[in-house]
Amino acid sequence: MPDSGGSPLPGSAGASLPVPPVPRPTGAGPCGVPSTVSQYLGARERPVGRIVEPEEAEGPGGPGESAATPDGSVVPEEAATEPGIPPARSASVLRSGAVMAAGSVVSRATGFVRSAVVLAALGTGLTADGYTVANTVPNILYILLIGGALNAVFIPELVRAAKEHADGGAAYTDRLLTLCTVGLLALTALAVAAAPLIVGLYTDYDGRQAELTVALARYCLPQILFYGLFTLLGQVLNARGRFGAMMWTPVLNNIVIIGVFGLYIAVAASSGGALSDRDAHLLGWGTTAGIAVQTLALLPALRAAKFRWRPRFDWRGSGLTRPMRAAGWLVLLVLTNQLAYWVVTRLSTTAGQQAFEQQVAGGAGYAAYSYAYQLWVVPQGIITVSLVTALMPRMSRAAADGDLAGVRRDVAYALRTSAAVVVPAATVFLVLAPWVIGSVFGYGRTTDADITVMAGILMAFAPGLVAFSGQYVLSRGFYAMSDTRTPFLLNLVVAAVNAGLSAAAYWVLPARWAVTGMAGASTVAFFVGFAVTGYVLSRRVSATGTGSLLRSPTLGAHLKLIAACLPAGALAYGAARAAEGAGDIAAVGAGTLTLLLTVVLLARPLRIGEITAMVDGGRARLRR
Repeated sequence: MPDSGGSPLPGSAGASLPVPPVPRPTGAGPCGVPSTVSQYLGARERPVGRIVEPEEAEGPGGPGESAATPDGSVVPEEAATEPGIPPARSASVLRSGAVMAAGSVVSRATGFVRSAVVLAALGTGLTADGYTVANTVPNILYILLIGGALNAVFIPELVRAAKEHADGGAAYTDRLLTLCTVGLLALTALAVAAAPLIVGLYTDYDGRQAELTVALARYCLPQILFYGLFTLLGQVLNARGRFGAMMWTPVLNNIVIIGVFGLYIAVAASSGGALSDRDAHLLGWGTTAGIAVQTLALLPALRAAKFRWRPRFDWRGSGLTRPMRAAGWLVLLVLTNQLAYWVVTRLSTTAGQQAFEQQVAGGAGYAAYSYAYQLWVVPQGIITVSLVTALMPRMSRAAADGDLAGVRRDVAYALRTSAAVVVPAATVFLVLAPWVIGSVFGYGRTTDADITVMAGILMAFAPGLVAFSGQYVLSRGFYAMSDTRTPFLLNLVVAAVNAGLSAAAYWVLPARWAVTGMAGASTVAFFVGFAVTGYVLSRRVSATGTGSLLRSPTLGAHLKLIAACLPAGALAYGAARAAEGAGDIAAVGAGTLTLLLTVVLLARPLRIGEITAMVDGGRARLRR
């Protein structure tokens, strides 16, 4: 589910990169894999259930010639002539990628505005903690009980049904949607009724703080239904190759929230930070209205895709047992994640109260952790999630055909391509954190002390971005093969490390640094997960002699990117210090530009093909 800047949810989870096609695939990967996303997707796309004859793999001019696409771009010779790969649909994939990338970027940009407005209205104190808990709980419950299963199971099952069923999977889709919607309605009703118990599980508030948080939670919990419907309908669109709507509609949600909190600032914020019952109504129901608008905005895209949902309750003997069994493992996986996240939430809210009682400068509690996480996860949401969303239908088809080599190539390609952006982004967060936080959140009631606390948390999170992004890609490799059991078992280790180290940070560190230590614990856990999952998936896809992820250029690409970012980060920090007199935004701009230029200059000597391909693609676009 695309993150529009709302409630951050560590441990839970697009558009392809906006890289134009280039005439020659500079920096192509092994097996002739093209370096640009649009070319690669187009070169490996093939119709469901149709065997491609070798003759179709040749360009129109015969063997060895590049195949021209309708938009005038060229499919690389290596891709166009590999047996079993047709000349591509680069034009349609490029259009889809551009729409998705634009939607994701606009969604994130408006999400930052949304977060800045919320932070300006509530600050990072106890009031902000209460709202953040209330607004995060619906997302937690949704992901915990059904959302993770929908995200990972739906596309492989819909692709399989479209391939195997005579009606293209229409009846199967109707049944699956109906079953999931009934479950969402029941879950939403139970959650609203149990709001006091749920809030009590995540906080130890009492008095007015507890009463206010429970009230806000009751207004926000109906979001569960709309989150679920958004994911269900969005996955139907994704399975049909329509990715844009799911990336653009969160912009509407952000606009609604900006309007709601802008109204609160203008009309109701004169109370000195305390929320009245009327304010709670406005903020709670207004936040839920944003999710409802986001969901309803998918309906025009569904009509354009000629999808008509007809509720069907004839579930018995309809083949729904397999996805429900797979979903069960995912529910267990998310449960372990959320147990670890519960530890973080509980301890961070308690640490925030202790910091308040000790008169520590800056809000060192759950809200600060959440806002830092929300900013940290942006590159993964725009790049990794988007890229894997575009690759997932084809990975599922390759797995259904027993083509483990295809799954391996897609996973390795996604790891390398996403790392080309994620590693520099992690470096920016590490060396420019104070200026980044100040430029995004330094408004309204946010103090310099608040900025310092959030910057420290962001720096603790920063290295883990590389592992978190990689873990996301690797887990989708298992899901494409309809294996949800293995990721669950692997995730037990990650959740245990995260929860154990977070508890240690709370007990060992003073209140001011406890939440920063929890962010560092998450980073360690992400690297453990990345290493273990990579090892197991590599053995799985290499079992039939298709090659190894560990022996592919993927690990080398990550190491080269880190080698380039070390000097680039040092220069970026110096540039930001030199420019900080002009403000935080100028410092971030100077530092980021310096880092990017340094990485680009080092890309060719270090042979970082993904970076050079992006640069060459940009030059080709400018020439055209």
